[in-house]
Amino acid sequence: MIVVENSIRRLQDGDLTRIYSYRLLKNEISLYFKGNNGAVQAYGIEVERQDMLDGKVINIQRDCVSSISPYRHKVHNLMKILYENTVSPIHLIDMVGEEVDYSIEDFECELKNILTN
Repeated sequence: MIVVENSIRRLQDGDLTRIYSYRLLKNEISLYFKGNNGAVQAYGIEVERQDMLDGKVINIQRDCVSSISPYRHKVHNLMKILYENTVSPIHLIDMVGEEVDYSIEDFECELKNILTN
């Protein structure tokens, strides 16, 4: 996986600093469609939160959905919503789960285009 974009948000809560990182990921997945195998570019999101106290990391949480859609703009817009709402890694799946379910059709469409061209 390659990190294509990284957005960082820093929140201060007393002595505790929380640093949220939202990363747009790019990778390639192999799909089987109507008797053919094909490689499709896929974009995903990783969310990380580091809790720091007195300049030392005391906790790290991270979660990732590596393949959401083959369309960068779609995943970028989803990442932007996560960033704007300071979504924690613990809630990543809750927030993007339904979108991931709908994006399956994106992969089928993209693979179909690749195999017919």
